[in-house]
Amino acid sequence: MKNYELLTVFKPNLDAEEVDKLITKINDTIVEFGGKVESTDKMGRKKLAYDIQNFRDGFFVSMVLALPADKVAEFKRQLRLSDNIIRTMFMEVSTKASV
Repeated sequence: MKNYELLTVFKPNLDAEEVDKLITKINDTIVEFGGKVESTDKMGRKKLAYDIQNFRDGFFVSMVLALPADKVAEFKRQLRLSDNIIRTMFMEVSTKASV
């Protein structure tokens, strides 16, 4: 399994309880795909650099997770299907080379 970082921007019109439910749903999806969540950081509501779907701000959540490489495409597809997520950034966490 490789380590990944997921930055998710949720719609700003959601309250904190709904965001927590969505985070739990994402965690359940990761576990269902055979992965595990290392850490979750709720960064709160922040202003966006530009309008996305007519929203000026969003609720940012960063997650570090481990996921099998063959499940990444399906996991990204599941994220795109959610109506409450306005933007995601999914990237592989590289290990630092020892010198």
